[in-house]
Amino acid sequence: MPESFVALNIAVLTVSNTRSEADDKSGALLTTRLKDAGHLLHEKAICADDLYEIRARVARWIANERPDVVITTGGTGLTGDDVTPEAITPLLDRTIDGFGEMFRVLSHADIGSSTLQSRSLAGVAKATFVFCLPGSSGACADGWDKLIAEQIDARTAPCNLHELLPRLPGSRFAQ
Repeated sequence: MPESFVALNIAVLTVSNTRSEADDKSGALLTTRLKDAGHLLHEKAICADDLYEIRARVARWIANERPDVVITTGGTGLTGDDVTPEAITPLLDRTIDGFGEMFRVLSHADIGSSTLQSRSLAGVAKATFVFCLPGSSGACADGWDKLIAEQIDARTAPCNLHELLPRLPGSRFAQ
């Protein structure tokens, strides 16, 4: 396991019909956190709560540009506009079921049983880890601080997602 930090390329997608760069607190929070951790921002974008627009944006990143990680924020609830899980799930080669489970456990401490309304999820698609977080900045802080940051850090023991990258076909870390 590496003893030093290894920066990853991370793309951030805010899913919202109402947010702009001026008021995108969750996207800004994730961008700041990833940069403060030493990672590189591949791209940050905002798109509407549209299943096909979300899927097209993330699919383009996965297929062509290949950031190591994609994080989405928004669209994971239960209303008619919340389609991020439906947009992302068909793109995934494997799901990381423990992410959604752990996110809801951690979130329960802050928001109680309301966490059952979250459909947060994660998976891997063509050597890119994809994390889908709710749209609130508190949820993004929890998701980054308590789960994602540690798991994409090569120094996290006893194991981490970063150490899997060399074994994923198409990864820039593939041996």
